[in-house]
Amino acid sequence: MFPQFHQEGFPPFIRFLLGLVGCYVGYILGRRYFLLAHHRVRFSAVNNCQPVPRYPHKDPIFGLDLFFENIRLIKHGGILEGFRARYKKVRPQSAGPVYTFSQLALGRMIINTCEPVNVQTILAKNFNDYELSPLRKKAMEPIFGHGIFSTDGEEWESSRKLLKPCFEKKSIGDLIVHELHVRKLIDRIPKDGVTVDLQELFFELTMDSATEFLFGESTNTLGSGNAAGKEFNDAFTYCLWKTGIQARVGKLGNILPDPKFTRDKAFIHEYISAYVKKAVSLAASSTAKPNPHHYIFLEHLAQAGHGEKKIQDELMNILLAGRDTTATLLSHMWYVLARRPDVFNKLRAEVRKYRNQVLTPELINEMKYLRWCLNETLRLWPVVPVNTRGAVIDTTLPLGGGEDGKSPVFVPKGTLVVYPVYVMHRRKDIFGEDADEFKPERWKTLRPGWAYLPFNGGPRICIGQQFALIEASYTTIKLLQEFKAIEARDDTKYCEGFTVTLSVKGGTLVSLTPA
Repeated sequence: MFPQFHQEGFPPFIRFLLGLVGCYVGYILGRRYFLLAHHRVRFSAVNNCQPVPRYPHKDPIFGLDLFFENIRLIKHGGILEGFRARYKKVRPQSAGPVYTFSQLALGRMIINTCEPVNVQTILAKNFNDYELSPLRKKAMEPIFGHGIFSTDGEEWESSRKLLKPCFEKKSIGDLIVHELHVRKLIDRIPKDGVTVDLQELFFELTMDSATEFLFGESTNTLGSGNAAGKEFNDAFTYCLWKTGIQARVGKLGNILPDPKFTRDKAFIHEYISAYVKKAVSLAASSTAKPNPHHYIFLEHLAQAGHGEKKIQDELMNILLAGRDTTATLLSHMWYVLARRPDVFNKLRAEVRKYRNQVLTPELINEMKYLRWCLNETLRLWPVVPVNTRGAVIDTTLPLGGGEDGKSPVFVPKGTLVVYPVYVMHRRKDIFGEDADEFKPERWKTLRPGWAYLPFNGGPRICIGQQFALIEASYTTIKLLQEFKAIEARDDTKYCEGFTVTLSVKGGTLVSLTPA
């Protein structure tokens, strides 16, 4: 019934055809590789590119030395200073500083740069040459879907056009709602000198404030009696931690099953979906009217006629920024204030000048020392301290190549470029020999341009930065009016907690003395 082949396998003619096909496929692949290599050599030469310095790996094939070092530093703390130290290890310091270098990440070549001109090129001048890191997009999709922080191209442009009007000054000018949550925050702070973790309270504050702004109803984690709100906050925190792990190690972050992540993810989507369905239903009603008391983000999205999935994805993305940006900023600034009584007293003296006036965004912007303190906090501890882009075409960076680092660098299509703003913000040739010190007064004359990117830059610059700064300022002012002294209750050296955003590992442990 079936043809009988010789013992040595297929008949000679079939073997000949298979060999011919194999040769043809090999020829096509070889030719494609040769043409690609030739194109890249020519492209590099035309653009005067020079080789970029390479990190001296112990494992020159896969770069496993840095992979395991990253795991250790993420677990025990110190990953940001680890990134910073690598720029000094590329070559002897006597040969001059290095601000751009290549390394291996599980066998894949990536480029690191803390050069402001290069970062400007990536984020603005050659914006269309790059996309978000594929690992980031894949990691964010289960929780954040396709929103403004997890998409590129036309999809991202659509999200930005939809969301930007929500953050206009007229939308953030009303601070009455935030004031209610700040009062609850103050009520939660012990008045008898007992230690309190301000970071925990700040994250609850911003979750409560953000959900009221977004949904029209707060999680009320600072209050009592809202078990669902507290569960949502806890689930969101865990899923964000898991997302941060997956964004760094990809599929390795999912080797073991994680039933908690699965449960928390389902709860988050169910929790938000209830608000979305209600808003969409009201928007479809002929009698629907916007809330007359305060602006509700969800109402705007629902009235724009978008589907429930689109609305929910954008809400999750904005919730991430609305909670973590302000909470991270406040946690780090008050960590410093507890250790710098000179700064605390000077800041409190400025705030007291305005104690009999109604706080408005315009009045808050007059408090220069407060803004300097916020700027300095964001310089030393940016909310997103490390960021990545992937090249979608063969392109170049203007600096980093050659012995002197002054020549262009060739960036092949598919290459990841990592730009750690944490490292860039601490460059002593830009910010001075005291760049590691908290010195608000430097902002009296400092104009660092692209060397300072607390809210990213270019077309993807954070649309909610003014919202975050006003909210952080307002909270700080109210706390300084309520308390006349602060004391650190943790003498350990600073260590970062790093997921998608930054935090103080161990919390901001302090005691406060009522005024």
